[in-house]
Amino acid sequence: MDITQILQFGSAPKRLRAIAFVEGISYLLLLLIAMPMKYLLGIKLGVTIVGGIHGALFVAFAFMTLHAMIAYKKGLFWGIKVGFASIIPLGTFFLDKDMKELVEKHG
Repeated sequence: MDITQILQFGSAPKRLRAIAFVEGISYLLLLLIAMPMKYLLGIKLGVTIVGGIHGALFVAFAFMTLHAMIAYKKGLFWGIKVGFASIIPLGTFFLDKDMKELVEKHG
């Protein structure tokens, strides 16, 4: 997985792939760093900051997925698969193959 190819924003499919990647990173940061800081060390600021960023990225990812479903005639099953991948840790990384195909097909 080449990070320079993933983090391109030139077209809607590229933006969706990039936001999926960044959303996945923010989810891991929330689960593996911010949450333990809160519950093991009592430092709540990490969850406040990372949680807010992750929430914004999650909403952007949801809207961009909906846009892709409509604009590129992706089916309901595809949308459900993307939705489930976004709530499972590492899910968006496993979804990258689908995102790459979308970019290759629609630019």
